Amino acid sequence: MHMNASLERGCMANADPFAASAAKMREHGMSELSIAQFERLYRVWQNETSSSWIRESDVEPLTGIPSFHDVYKTIDHDKAKTAFAKTAFLKLNGGLGTSMGLECAKSLLPVRRHKAKPMRFLDIILGQVITARTRLGVDLPLTLMNSFRTSEDCMKLVRNNRKFHQEDIPMEIIQHAEPKIDLATGEPVSFPSHPDLEWCPPGHGDLYSTIWESGLLDKLEEHGYEYLFISNSDNLGARPSRTLAQYFENTGAPFMAEVAVRTYADRKGGHIVRDKATGNLMLREMSQVHEDDKADAQDIGKHPYFNTNSIWVRVDALKAKLAEHNGVIPLPVIRNYKTVDPTDPSSPKVIQLETAMGAAIGLFEGAICVQVDRMRFLPVKTTNDLFIMRSDRFHLTDSYEMEDGNYIFPNVDLDPRYYKNINDFNERFPYNVPSLAAAKSVTIHGDWTFGQNVRLFSDAVLEDEGEPSYVPNGEFVGPQGIESDDWVV
Repeated sequence: MHMNASLERGCMANADPFAASAAKMREHGMSELSIAQFERLYRVWQNETSSSWIRESDVEPLTGIPSFHDVYKTIDHDKAKTAFAKTAFLKLNGGLGTSMGLECAKSLLPVRRHKAKPMRFLDIILGQVITARTRLGVDLPLTLMNSFRTSEDCMKLVRNNRKFHQEDIPMEIIQHAEPKIDLATGEPVSFPSHPDLEWCPPGHGDLYSTIWESGLLDKLEEHGYEYLFISNSDNLGARPSRTLAQYFENTGAPFMAEVAVRTYADRKGGHIVRDKATGNLMLREMSQVHEDDKADAQDIGKHPYFNTNSIWVRVDALKAKLAEHNGVIPLPVIRNYKTVDPTDPSSPKVIQLETAMGAAIGLFEGAICVQVDRMRFLPVKTTNDLFIMRSDRFHLTDSYEMEDGNYIFPNVDLDPRYYKNINDFNERFPYNVPSLAAAKSVTIHGDWTFGQNVRLFSDAVLEDEGEPSYVPNGEFVGPQGIESDDWVV
């Protein structure tokens, strides 16, 4: 908690400050449903007398989850196409990649080359869909949940793909936006020098009200689609799967979350637990973990799975749940404390109120989880992740699968001063990133630019030399830095 709860509520003492947010949203042409959704988040924050912690003493760990391999053995593969033919694919595609200094949709960032052609996230996603359609003879409609900032550029790329055609199901829906709230007043923040920064997305839990408002579920039902597979556009491992589609149908469950086995590197990720009081599954993000419970929550032996943010949901069950709540389902509210300009710590303090897509698991009785391999969880959140994706650890197959030998990757720590921003990153790897085939970990301190055919091995380290430095062509970099080619006789 970043500030005392009573102090938070103290800013509400005057006339209802939410009225200013509602007026601002209407003034910007936002729908009444988007206002209603934001009002729910705001009221929870405004009136919550108890904390939003999910205490360790109130939950049980998730254990004994069937794995993809267990599931695979139970499927009649001659019939596995049956459920897949009734499945639609939805990608969350509203992110701008601001954490990497991007000013366009993150999904338009080139990941690697395929047959000499630069492939962006969206090119690869379209390739995965086209491959599934062609090989299995299914329609597999794809819908992107774009934001106002990503829609135009991304839909232009989709329409320019000569192999991708879709008519009956909408190719995009547009997510909502909400005002950032001035922590001092409870009113929408004002930032005249950069008005765009006054707004933020309501988290990926906004997906549900956006789906409801768009009429997508009616369209899917009208054309015989019963299941919706939803995942992040920056997770290229979340490919359409007939095995998981058939398993989901066989279970009869209304909602299924893909989880993966946690490693030490995943200890701070959201994980699914069971509510002792109700027996229902719940998503617990680290922002909902009390300080006293952090050791337990990050114990990968006790809580062995993390949430991959890939879910399967029955269209009829989701439609009924949204109808029950008039399009605004009651997901836990996540409080995200920032400054209005994330790059300027001296700008006004704000709170962004968000919800998480996976938290809906707690609203569906009979919801289940399935454990998937790391090949289905390949997210790119930072240039550290991109460094691995662009390396020789991966091969992009002709069926658009990001293929690796074991999907156990080196820990990468690139100096954020020189590599966090994508333009700085690209400038320092003019010929492509070094080989990681023999690397256990990579740590780069300082400003290093890399020549061609550089190979990293073991625990590769480069120290800051206090000035721009260069790794020449063909060098090996290991625990001692650039390896000496002097032999000691």
